[in-house]
Amino acid sequence: MSSVTLKGNPVRVGGQLPAVGSKAPAFTLVGTDLSDRSLTDFAGKRKLLNIFPSVDTGVCAASVRHFNQDAAKLADTVVLCISADLPFAQARFCGAEGIDNVVMLSTLRGGAFLRDYGVALEDGPLAGLAARAVVVLDADDTVRYVQLVPEITQEPDYAAALAALG
Repeated sequence: MSSVTLKGNPVRVGGQLPAVGSKAPAFTLVGTDLSDRSLTDFAGKRKLLNIFPSVDTGVCAASVRHFNQDAAKLADTVVLCISADLPFAQARFCGAEGIDNVVMLSTLRGGAFLRDYGVALEDGPLAGLAARAVVVLDADDTVRYVQLVPEITQEPDYAAALAALG
């Protein structure tokens, strides 16, 4: 168990981030078309997992916009934006924002993902949602970089995450 803060208040986070150098845990999440999407669907590509509570917050939306711009420049890489938002809300956000370089995935039927990736907010007003984190995987699903953002209201370290892809 680790912890982060939300506006300075401590929040417990269940599970443990996968260790750099380890194989990424398998997962099945929900795509914007309500289909099941698994880690194996992205086999052979480098993966940047942008994990956050909800696209309906300013910081979460900013991270999706930022990684959407970055993803357009990355070869053999997919950016997976993962939140508890319903797939309909994710699709609506992407349509309204012109977001088309990332894959939005919902934890709607993928609650195990939160614990397996060490991002399950255990208490506080956002309990049940994902903490803000970034996990970078190589084409063989080996973990190359992890960041559990210490303050939920702050953006991730974009430069470090993108450097881990290089």
